[in-house]
Amino acid sequence: MRMRPTLSWTPTGDPRPASTDPGPVADALRAGGVLVLSGAGLSTESGIPDYRGEGGSLRRHTPMTYQEFTSSARGRRRYWARSHLGWRTFGRALPNAGHRAVAAFGRHGLLSGVITQNVDGLHQAAGSDGVVELHGGLDRVVCLSCGASLPRRELARRLEEANAGFAPVAAGLNPDGDADLTDEQVRDFRVVPCSGCGGILKPDVVFFGEAVPPQRVERCRALVAEATSLLVLGSSLTVMSGLRFVRQAAREGKPVLIVNRDTTRGDQHAVTRVALPLGAALTTLADRLDVPVDGRTAP
Repeated sequence: MRMRPTLSWTPTGDPRPASTDPGPVADALRAGGVLVLSGAGLSTESGIPDYRGEGGSLRRHTPMTYQEFTSSARGRRRYWARSHLGWRTFGRALPNAGHRAVAAFGRHGLLSGVITQNVDGLHQAAGSDGVVELHGGLDRVVCLSCGASLPRRELARRLEEANAGFAPVAAGLNPDGDADLTDEQVRDFRVVPCSGCGGILKPDVVFFGEAVPPQRVERCRALVAEATSLLVLGSSLTVMSGLRFVRQAAREGKPVLIVNRDTTRGDQHAVTRVALPLGAALTTLADRLDVPVDGRTAP
């Protein structure tokens, strides 16, 4: 499956009205077997911006594509300079109330699984088990030549050594972990190669225009087939890699419920869209279901 670099979509027809009543979501969770599909909106309360919401990064930033990364040394230098600076903040992000509520639902047997479009690892940090990272994780790096894998912290150390004193001021942070820097700010940044074969290092994430590993897609399809319902949290569903699972659930007669403040590309397939802030909504749901959530204070 190849991700098209779809950055936006235009709703057609009259938008379906949203609700502020999380009752249907509570009912689905109470019944159990809920599969969670999360997007960038779940992590905004942890200080990581989303792509398309109010103030989303696509208003000022075009994400790196796989084609540019693999074909352009200049593009790789720009990406790694921005990502290296962004990692200093991104890598310190902590789970928020929404992540902790999802983990609590899982511990109490209400979920059948979690698929996330996010690359921040915050579901796992909150205690969720068996999370399928649809688009990979920024905490890992792979070599495109020999296939070697290494922790991001090891690459960060090497980049620090190669770029002593690199500390430009960024205009902002993006959901893919890179910072907004100008071409002038990244001009002298040194990219390091694979220490084993000298090949190109890439974060273990799916860039726009890159194929999601087929086995990962099939794992997600199987999770949808096994679930009782699908709960979408904080995703506009603009990218087909996530939308296709919503469509699958609808085809199979599985209720689709969405918690997202803005209209999504999957609204037509949903029995409800709850337009509430995610942290507060999920905490309210936990209270209704008598599910204790670890640590109620958001970071």
